[in-house]
Amino acid sequence: MTEKPGAAAAAAEGGALPGEPLLRVRGLHVWIEGSHILQGVDLAVPASGVTALLGRNGVGKTTAVKAVLGLVPRTGEVLLEGRDITARPTHEITASGVGYVPEDRGVFNGLTVAENLRLAERPRGRPRYGLVHELFPELRKRAGQAAGTLSGGQQQMLAIGRALLNENRLLVVDEPTKGLAPRVVAEVADAVARAAAGVPVLLVEQNLALVRRVADEAVVLDAGRVVHTGPAAELLEDAERTRELLGVSRAHNAEEGEGR
Repeated sequence: MTEKPGAAAAAAEGGALPGEPLLRVRGLHVWIEGSHILQGVDLAVPASGVTALLGRNGVGKTTAVKAVLGLVPRTGEVLLEGRDITARPTHEITASGVGYVPEDRGVFNGLTVAENLRLAERPRGRPRYGLVHELFPELRKRAGQAAGTLSGGQQQMLAIGRALLNENRLLVVDEPTKGLAPRVVAEVADAVARAAAGVPVLLVEQNLALVRRVADEAVVLDAGRVVHTGPAAELLEDAERTRELLGVSRAHNAEEGEGR
């Protein structure tokens, strides 16, 4: 059989072969203060589109993405483009092209919007201010304003803008619409969809109307284990299965999308 062009080179360099997931996690375990939070999580993020990580509150979603990034001690295996990054520190993982939008936004309150963005620039990279300001014009208007004086929605725009400033191989976004007004939720959804057109996204999200709009694949966690993987649309169209796995109905999801 003839090997596809580039496949041999990818294998030799440790990169992912064509058709392989961009990110693969195997047997991920995390213990925090004596609690076994993740109990052998296996998941894969394809090389394109949005993979939604779903589950009820407290099942380990945020811990899972932190474990991928090396922010919490873990055992198991984390492969990015076929390369084992399990032992690498967080700053090396992000510098290699993994953008991260944390659940708590993580902006520097005492710095201005412009300074927060400048700190996110990667060495030898080409910061994409045009893209960030196109998606979030408010950030240009408030460039000189201290981040700590922004509204919650504006801070979320800044957090996403920092991640989108650089070219990434993977974007990890943790609950970007949490606590936001419906108008801002729509802007965040636009930003995630725009980002996903150019880079794979691993998205933790509770707003299932947003998941329905942007997600291609869904991975559901329960009690620290993966209990479902498959197409997101297929899951969300099955009201009984959605209720079983996530504790919500499709009707509730529709209300949520209307900003109730």
